[in-house]
Amino acid sequence: MKEKKLSRRQFIGTTTAAAAALAINPIGAAGKNPDAQSAKSGFKLKYAPYFGMFEAHAGKDPIDQIKFMADQGFRAMFDNGLMRKDPSLQEAIAKELSRQNMELGPFVAYADFKVKSFVTQDKEIKIMLADTMKKAVETSKRTNAKYTLVVPGRYDESLEWDYQTANVVENLKFCAEMCEPAGLIIVIEPLNPWNHPGLFLTKIPQAYQICKAVRSPSCKIINDIYHQQITEGNLIPNIDRAWDEIASFHVGDSPGRKEPTTGEINYKNIFKHLHSKEYDGAICMEHGKSKKGIEGEKAVIQAYLACDDF
Repeated sequence: MKEKKLSRRQFIGTTTAAAAALAINPIGAAGKNPDAQSAKSGFKLKYAPYFGMFEAHAGKDPIDQIKFMADQGFRAMFDNGLMRKDPSLQEAIAKELSRQNMELGPFVAYADFKVKSFVTQDKEIKIMLADTMKKAVETSKRTNAKYTLVVPGRYDESLEWDYQTANVVENLKFCAEMCEPAGLIIVIEPLNPWNHPGLFLTKIPQAYQICKAVRSPSCKIINDIYHQQITEGNLIPNIDRAWDEIASFHVGDSPGRKEPTTGEINYKNIFKHLHSKEYDGAICMEHGKSKKGIEGEKAVIQAYLACDDF
């Protein structure tokens, strides 16, 4: 293991100094300041940090970072770049997650924002998708990951929208057929058109329609609350309407894409709603930090403690 900047168990410790450091200003919808301590007994939901989120405390070693996450009560983590890591590291990550009884959220299989890919019937695109899904299945088998993320690429200004939709459906059917035998589930992600102009998939109802057309247990939706607040709002009703096709979530506050409580989204109510629906999957913390260094990492944990206090 690499030398850590600070022992994992020193964070949010039992000393008066540590407690004082965490006693930040009241936050949350009700202005309540929850106990300044880690949720060692576990959060109500499986909030999932990513590698690097707690690097100031845990150091750069990914295994140490997983241990730190577990020490703070997190029961899941995610890594968008998992498929690009060396297979031996993938296996080491999976082994430590299993030891900590932590779930692994979706990893990215395909997310090229510059290419008109799924909207076409191009033979070279089909070959690329086959190779990509093969690698995703191999990664899934090594890591026990159950979900892989796909962004269907750019739309085609020269082709009628309905033809593009049909092509996306057919290409997703092809990919899902490769994933089904391994039990791997593709989650398609709508992204907002202001931050990512030109992409085909932008809304939850659109993703819902596509999943219904694909008709595969290996093609579902990942609902990124940050993106959908910007694109369409109406967050909880859209969660409910698309519920049977949603398999996972990304979170980040808006504006700013930082931790919950820094923007306008009422994450306490959203998390309470997901808990009431008995959602038991990963909630990927795909956002930055409002502060730098150790204080920023403490603020992230404090924000999730506040929003999990329902």
